[in-house]
Amino acid sequence: MLEREIKLRFDSADLARRHVLSPAIGATPLRGRRLQEDCLLDTTDHQLLERRSALRMRSENGKSLLTFKGPVQPGAMKLREEHETIVADGAVLLTILSELGLRVWFRYEKYREEFSAQEIVIAIDETPIGVFVEIEGSEQHIRSAAQALGKMPDDFVTASYRSLYPEYCREQGQLPADMLFR
Repeated sequence: MLEREIKLRFDSADLARRHVLSPAIGATPLRGRRLQEDCLLDTTDHQLLERRSALRMRSENGKSLLTFKGPVQPGAMKLREEHETIVADGAVLLTILSELGLRVWFRYEKYREEFSAQEIVIAIDETPIGVFVEIEGSEQHIRSAAQALGKMPDDFVTASYRSLYPEYCREQGQLPADMLFR
């Protein structure tokens, strides 16, 4: 399956929520605000990173999801192959993956709230590095939603949180580690 998405920066979750729920977007709540705990896994010699791919384990509300993401394809939006599966026991799967030579190399947290509108899914992500609205769907619907949110293509963020975090740390004069709420 191909995933197409962008992120847009907002000054606060309340401002983002007002824009997402405005008549211009017409979004309806899909999933309430909850903490997502993500970890990225790779081999000790970074085979996935070298392939520009990622393996992520996400945990929220006692449930886990394992996701493989292929390399990002060039373009104005992030477009990449994605495969996901629900995992019965995330801790056990992490142990199995560790036994197979995969290690957690980056952890990050965010509070996420999701909405649905016109064939797109919109997420408001509250992260330790700021608030982002993530829009996933077709290119046309993403562009229309971004415009309705008052954002232009120059505002599109296609980098992952893993990529944004070291940049944020450099700007703050901090050493990057895991992107977790303190």
